[in-house]
Amino acid sequence: MPHDQATAESTSSYLLSFVWWPLLYFGALVGSWFAFASSAPIMWFNVVYAALLGAIFLLERATPHRPEWLDHDGETLNDIGHTLLTKGAAQLAVAATAIVPMAVATVTRADDHVSQLWPTQWPLIAQVVLALVIAEFGLYWSHRIAHENLFFWRFHALHHSVVRLWVVNTGRFHVVDSLIKMVLSQAPLYLLDAPLQVFLWVGAVTAITGLLTHCNVETRTALFDPIFATPKLHRWHHSKTLKEGNSNYCENIMIWDHVFGTYLNPDKASPDRLGISGKVAPDFVGQIMQPFSRKGAREILGKRVEPIEAAEKPEAVGRISEA
Repeated sequence: MPHDQATAESTSSYLLSFVWWPLLYFGALVGSWFAFASSAPIMWFNVVYAALLGAIFLLERATPHRPEWLDHDGETLNDIGHTLLTKGAAQLAVAATAIVPMAVATVTRADDHVSQLWPTQWPLIAQVVLALVIAEFGLYWSHRIAHENLFFWRFHALHHSVVRLWVVNTGRFHVVDSLIKMVLSQAPLYLLDAPLQVFLWVGAVTAITGLLTHCNVETRTALFDPIFATPKLHRWHHSKTLKEGNSNYCENIMIWDHVFGTYLNPDKASPDRLGISGKVAPDFVGQIMQPFSRKGAREILGKRVEPIEAAEKPEAVGRISEA
């Protein structure tokens, strides 16, 4: 390739790296607005979600953040299996892999629901922002506890066991881990009588953000990092180094990381290593069952497996992720 052409492509790639994230994020939100204004909101949101997934998949190959993350790691089928299991078989046909709360809300909330607790008189966008702040509090603490308590880490470690980030392992969560997060984030909104439309939007934002935080696309998001959960912030959350990985717990907006002092945003774009010190089972069923046995839990934690009578008492807290 001639030098001038290579330079031009390098310059254009650099400039586009400032555009991809806001274009995809806010574009998907606009698409969601049209979807929710239609007579079939879930179906059309699934179309928007699938389009975003496809766009990210193509961009990962055109302008990857880390080219080595394009290499196969042998976990693709496991990643897809966990996504489909934890996010609901009802979404298989349309590959909507992060909207169980939306489906639940559709079934359980009536459109004419009148609340005495929720500020239904506020503009919808204000209600959605409030709901995100409330849901994020539950997401933050369920996520942080999963890192700081070894019992819960044994389930959450599956998500952190990957050594590359790309759009397909967005939904790589143990089903127990997902259920805990769902309950702690959604229950307060039910108790406050949030209406259906608010649930739909919280589900949409969470689904869209989840895809983008895992994308292996070269993006520069310095203007958005203090507010939103961006790919850069989430890469540092996946660091194998303990003091780096125990940070950036928020999943949509970074408010509670700022409040509780766990926000991390180094100058460097991503950590050197991802993963955990322990090992997860190589097969899908094994990964589901592993946390439920003493031997499996010790493998996940990176401890030498010993006979039960000789095994030491497990620690109470502290994520094990150092090499």
